[in-house]
Amino acid sequence: MNSIASALAVTVRYLGTLNAGVLWAGRQVAWVAIGLMTLIILIQVFYRYVLNGALPWPEEAARALMIWMMALIAPSGYRWGGFVSITMLSDSLPNVPRQLLSIALFLVAGAVLVVLLTKSVGHFNSGFIFKSSSLKIPLAWIYLAMSVCFVLLSSVNLELLLRAVGRLIGDPDDFKPPAEPVILASE
Repeated sequence: MNSIASALAVTVRYLGTLNAGVLWAGRQVAWVAIGLMTLIILIQVFYRYVLNGALPWPEEAARALMIWMMALIAPSGYRWGGFVSITMLSDSLPNVPRQLLSIALFLVAGAVLVVLLTKSVGHFNSGFIFKSSSLKIPLAWIYLAMSVCFVLLSSVNLELLLRAVGRLIGDPDDFKPPAEPVILASE
């Protein structure tokens, strides 16, 4: 293996380990958010239909938890190919053009993520101007989810890009796709 491919393999290994750990933590927080969201919705159903008096905060709280849950789980879906994709063209290409197409798509995705991240940071900063109507917290803390999501997606995108470049210039066995987590056994 040449020195560039060796350095790339080490970088991918470290970035992959970092992503795996951060995404594992994000999935754990996402499970808690789903549980809290379900509990809050059940509380609202009880108050609305049994006590005949709806609470003002559950819808807003459940929506905020749903936004954070999505922001923390989406990078895992991206890393392990859980997003919908059309692979008919890439599957029909020989290996080198397929790898070049993957690299081009990761570069485009990276550019889009950088733009989205800069816009989400601006949105986060403007969120300190307003408070949520019923929870009375700055909207910035809800908007922060998008910045977190785009940072995590960018990190995953960089890892996948480096893996694709590595498969092109080095030994493909050193740049395999990230192993999928065993959801219930290890978590």
